Amino acid sequence: MSLKDVLKPFTAWKNLILEPVSIKKPLERQGAPRYRGFHQNDLEKCIGCGTCEEICQNAAIDMVPVDGVETKPGDSGLRPQIDYGRCCWCALCVDICTTNSLTMSNQFQWIDSDPEVFRFTPGADPKYWDNSELGYRKPELYELYNTERVKVEELHPEERDRSFIEMVKGFSKEQAMRESDRCVECGLCIATCPAHMGIPSYIKAVRNDNIEEGLRVLYETNPLPEICGRVCTHKCETVCAMQYKGDPLSIRWLKRYIADQVNSRDYQKILGTENLQKNKKKVAIIGAGPAGLSAAYYLSLMGYQVKIFEALEKAGGMTRYGIPEYRLPYDQIDKDVKYIESLGVEFQFNTKIGTDIPLEKLRKDFDAVYAATGLHLGRSTRIKGSDHEKCYQAVDLLREYTLGQEIDVQEKIVVIGGGNVAMDIGRTLARLQNQKFGKVQLIITSLESEDIMPADREEIVESREEKIRIEPGWGPKDIKIKDQTIQGLNVIKCLSVFDDEGRFNPVFDTDQKNFFEADMVVEAIGQGMDIEYMKGVVLTERHKVKVDKNFQSSEPWLFVGGDIVSGPDAISAIGNGHQAAKGIDQYLNQ
Repeated sequence: MSLKDVLKPFTAWKNLILEPVSIKKPLERQGAPRYRGFHQNDLEKCIGCGTCEEICQNAAIDMVPVDGVETKPGDSGLRPQIDYGRCCWCALCVDICTTNSLTMSNQFQWIDSDPEVFRFTPGADPKYWDNSELGYRKPELYELYNTERVKVEELHPEERDRSFIEMVKGFSKEQAMRESDRCVECGLCIATCPAHMGIPSYIKAVRNDNIEEGLRVLYETNPLPEICGRVCTHKCETVCAMQYKGDPLSIRWLKRYIADQVNSRDYQKILGTENLQKNKKKVAIIGAGPAGLSAAYYLSLMGYQVKIFEALEKAGGMTRYGIPEYRLPYDQIDKDVKYIESLGVEFQFNTKIGTDIPLEKLRKDFDAVYAATGLHLGRSTRIKGSDHEKCYQAVDLLREYTLGQEIDVQEKIVVIGGGNVAMDIGRTLARLQNQKFGKVQLIITSLESEDIMPADREEIVESREEKIRIEPGWGPKDIKIKDQTIQGLNVIKCLSVFDDEGRFNPVFDTDQKNFFEADMVVEAIGQGMDIEYMKGVVLTERHKVKVDKNFQSSEPWLFVGGDIVSGPDAISAIGNGHQAAKGIDQYLNQ
């Protein structure tokens, strides 16, 4: 031992002459400006995504209901409750918060003899630090997740404006894994999806590079992943929590990525459907669209003998006969359909119920019937000149093109409508114009201003990229005809489309006029249904078939679903087809 070691303890005596550091009034001491004190939460900004609960390693956060906060699309209605017996003030909950609603004050003093009070819901349970502007906030430009979505590859406008080759190429493995890594697994998307798909679970499967598990998750609620992976309206993305930090996840393209990776020959093995046992009960399905195919799939899994009657020559419904091939290639529709067929589902094509076979015969030959015939009829503006032979319905032209029939495309075209069908027929005809004339002279005009046009924003943008002219905010007045030839469309300015109660009630300024030159007019203002074959079934006030929660009509043996009940939306049709299958199973086993 050295002399230094011996003398070292005596150096402590110097502290006797130093002034001690002490806090004389500890209850008045203020925390540092960025001190991590008790939590604050802006209940209006919070969406109850639960990422704070998920990241807390001490289980100090529970999502609980709060008075006055309702569950709605994009908001779970729950808010974080903090247990300070477990909280370690690490602030990860603040860093991960998708809306930046959760913060921490710089207050750290809280004295009470009741331990239960130290479990509270910030923002809902008033505290003296609620309005404190000091404390910890997530630093700017500091994110635990990438805020920008991975851009999916697609053909450039000049590559696609005269081609019907699929324009979106889809994700590579590396892109899909990077995009899936952005998911915070909040689950808000599940409630918003009409089919209630297990979205966080299949995204997690992509992140883990477990494609077979991802496929199993898809087929739990959606037997048409190739179709939906391309044309789903992706309502789920509108409530994605990541949109508050940057871009919502590309949920639709991740769904497509999973389905694209697996050969349909392997589906039965992966999904465990190799040896399905069939019972003796038979179910007839009218219509081979998304709703009918969905019901057929789930009824097959339940053991029923299913036969689908389809008026057209192939399955797919409006996804085949109403959506252009550059958005949804026919071979991808076939991939989904062939797997359903492999489960024993029988198809009878070119058979229209009510014309070729009466509905009553299906009632006699089958134990239950599910009708899902879709919206295959166009609606007319009924303006003067709309009965001209060169004035067409969009749904008719889209169907004719799919069937391989020649369309007498003209050099100048006006499309009336602002929805996706208007964009689809406009872009189809523009391609045909480009092929025939080497240029595009096509106008799409709608009542709605561009900010409320019902078409997907991406469809509007892509239409313009393909040299289509968009003219929103005009109402059709009449089609000008001279010497039996269409000259164009007269329009007047539309000031508003809906009244204060949200009802369709357009208001026009007749003094503001315009004229769109054309020799061909196409109406795409909506779609209608043909339910003449269901005579005697009780209808709603809006002349749709009245059904209960299981899509059972006033005739117990007849279930009705798809677009003729829920409107034109493939994912909604798939969801109610699944629910109808459960209802039919319940009916046949009561």
